[in-house]
Amino acid sequence: MNLDFEKMNGLVPAIIQDADTRKVLMLGFMNAEAYQKTVETGKVTFFSRTKNRLWTKGEESGNFLHVVDIKADCDNDTLLIQAHPAGPVCHTGTDTCWGEKNEEPVMFLKELQDFIDQRYAEKPEGSYTTSLFESGVNKMAQKVGEEAVEAVIEATNGTGERLIYECSDLIYHLIVLLTSKGYRIEDIARELQERHSATWKKH
Repeated sequence: MNLDFEKMNGLVPAIIQDADTRKVLMLGFMNAEAYQKTVETGKVTFFSRTKNRLWTKGEESGNFLHVVDIKADCDNDTLLIQAHPAGPVCHTGTDTCWGEKNEEPVMFLKELQDFIDQRYAEKPEGSYTTSLFESGVNKMAQKVGEEAVEAVIEATNGTGERLIYECSDLIYHLIVLLTSKGYRIEDIARELQERHSATWKKH
């Protein structure tokens, strides 16, 4: 990666984003040495302008930022680093430097989809997901129908807690079925997004 450190007197901004939730956690600056150390250790290291030295995030608190991916912008003078935080990121104790909670539960659906994709590719023995794939599309579709009925029963005669439980089963089995047909949960999200457009017309 050919970064332009000269534009800001030897530094480039580094935006840190949670690799799972996609929340922006903090902004720091790196010089060439800090960038190299980040790449070599897999832990985000900045150049501290106040301390005038390299500073690995978490070196005192233990709340390291474990690197997942590093990208440069179109001008090669700003970094986007996706990482897994080992704890609160801000020195004030909050999850992000903007005081936000580092939560975005809907993003777990992508993580679950990735996990199910892996199960489909590897089909490890003893896995329930593997057994679903091996049962065939008819059985998988039947399972989706059964879970949908259970969700309806809880919605009409059950509790909110059981409704969430059964809907979770439904979504999981639906993702398995989609995966077996070569699709992902994002395909449903894309379809719903298109339907939300004012120009969408029913097929």
